[in-house]
Amino acid sequence: MVLSGTECGTQAGVEEVAEQTVRCLKRAVPAAVPGICFLSGGQSDEDATAHLSAMNSMFELPWKLSFSYGRALQAAALKAWGGKAENEAAAQSAFSHRAKMNSLAATGQWKTELEKAA
Repeated sequence: MVLSGTECGTQAGVEEVAEQTVRCLKRAVPAAVPGICFLSGGQSDEDATAHLSAMNSMFELPWKLSFSYGRALQAAALKAWGGKAENEAAAQSAFSHRAKMNSLAATGQWKTELEKAA
């Protein structure tokens, strides 16, 4: 994804990231490519999800845009687990939630309110 540098004083918003990323992809990726999977690249869990969803909801695209997030799927689960057996259910719930949010983002159906509902 086309993101602002981490030390940039002005961070691009979700729509701008989506616009600039799609613009770049349309210039460089042939329409015959069936799909593109993104890494979260140091973004927060919600930012990575929001950016993917925006690209899928704002544009007609020749490829399927999806995710191959590792950290953005696992971070919440690892935090909830904390290495303690008694936290396994909470960790599983956190992982399931992130997977569902990113699945929705892959179809452009994710909304911020869905994060709060969890």
